[in-house]
Amino acid sequence: MAFIDAPSPNHDARDPLKPVSLLILHYTGMESAAAALDRLRDPAAKVSAHYMIDEDGRIFRLVPEDRRAWHAGVSFWAGERDINAISIGIELVNPGHPHPGYAGGYRPYPEAQMRSLEALAADILRRHGIPRHRVLGHSDVAPMRKIDPGELFDWERLAARGIGIMPRRGHPVPPGPASSQGMTGPMVAALQRDLARFGYDVPATGIHDDATRQVVAAFQRHFRRSRVDGVADPVTRGALADLLLQLGDG
Repeated sequence: MAFIDAPSPNHDARDPLKPVSLLILHYTGMESAAAALDRLRDPAAKVSAHYMIDEDGRIFRLVPEDRRAWHAGVSFWAGERDINAISIGIELVNPGHPHPGYAGGYRPYPEAQMRSLEALAADILRRHGIPRHRVLGHSDVAPMRKIDPGELFDWERLAARGIGIMPRRGHPVPPGPASSQGMTGPMVAALQRDLARFGYDVPATGIHDDATRQVVAAFQRHFRRSRVDGVADPVTRGALADLLLQLGDG
């Protein structure tokens, strides 16, 4: 695997007591690869990643894996709040979704980019012993702030190659109302509990409030991409139940 070395100054020491156990995927969300590379190497920006993969498949190596890159920000997964300390971060060049002051240009990820990602991700998981279910998007670990790599990212393709997991086809769809939006009570409490068991930072309020809606939307953006609306419908709840079964926690 060939790399283009483009060192970033934005990194610090890892905690030796916290081994790398997560792979986090991002999109750059900028107008060009050159602009993204400039930002990831700008000391004033204080952001970085270990790798950046251009749309043509070129892989830029920015931060050594034994150093803590600054890619996840305020984030959480399965009890850990310093996600940078336990993760490798990969940025995928993509203009991303529009937001105030930025037109965006979100688009599918090209074949060359996906092939390079598959090779790099498989190598990272092998070398660090990262379990396949701990390959996540930025939106998974920061659902209140981030939506990348977004609903056009082909998580199924990666999972078919042992990089990440996805709900199995034909998984059972549980009975229940079409939505728990705005509801309170045991069903909402069970939804919040199951999302937390899987790894998400979700309040255990028993109320399907806005924070819960955003976590459900983050789950859908990764695991039920056909409809991302924050509504915990039976298909979404069934997908979550199947993932927990795959992890032996169902």
